[in-house]
Amino acid sequence: MPENPHVSGEEPGLSRKQFITAVGVGALAVPAVVGATVATAGAATGAAPAVDEPLACTPGRTTVAQTEGPYFKPNSPERDDLTAGVSGTRLVLSGHVFNRACQPLSRVLLDFWQADTMGAYDNVRYTLRGHLYTDANGAYRLTTVVPGLYPGRTRHIHVKLQAPGRPQILTTQLYFPGEPRNNTDTIYDPSLLMNVRTVGSGREATFDFVLNVAGTGSPTPTPTATPTGGGGTWQAGTPYAAGAQVTYGGATYRCLQAHTAQAGWEPPNVPALWQRL
Repeated sequence: MPENPHVSGEEPGLSRKQFITAVGVGALAVPAVVGATVATAGAATGAAPAVDEPLACTPGRTTVAQTEGPYFKPNSPERDDLTAGVSGTRLVLSGHVFNRACQPLSRVLLDFWQADTMGAYDNVRYTLRGHLYTDANGAYRLTTVVPGLYPGRTRHIHVKLQAPGRPQILTTQLYFPGEPRNNTDTIYDPSLLMNVRTVGSGREATFDFVLNVAGTGSPTPTPTATPTGGGGTWQAGTPYAAGAQVTYGGATYRCLQAHTAQAGWEPPNVPALWQRL
């Protein structure tokens, strides 16, 4: 069943207690902001990143909300590996969750659900459904499989996020670069593209969320990094650091997430990686 693109992804009327009850755990009173460690996108694991690495976050710019769709199911189990009993290409998705000041948020609840490799959702049990929490550095890590396609949609993963002590829930979807159906899916938003690479027989993806949560104290400044491959014309195969600037098609772009460029990831095609200046 195609999902309705006109349904809002924000649910300000649902409290964290109601949402956490829905996914099967009790309310938690845990500080939301960790200001001591600066997180960076592109981390392949949930381990603490090094201090002073560049942020993949623009202060004040929050993650776009999208429709929940017809397949959300409450009371998902708490787990960070959804691959039990399923086949498909292994996908490890990791990243961080920030507030509007680009400070990492701990104990944010992320509830994921998706189709299997045949494009079907399990609405009876909890196959390919589960929730987890960000760690003390605002990091999360999920192991799943690459979802399949079904009529009307491109390849995507659903997620709901809620910070502790905050009533608002962000409902959104994540997308894969280079998918032919990205151009025909009416719900697709390029700002929600993950950074995806092939590793062995599987894939690794990164995506950093920014919630509509005010920062505490002074906003965490974006550290100045020495760009790799910056200052010239964009080229596939070049590693770019967050903050690097390139030119492409006569325009200048700033790198938002550290990555190694690939064909098809030209700056105009992937707003999740490049911001036009």
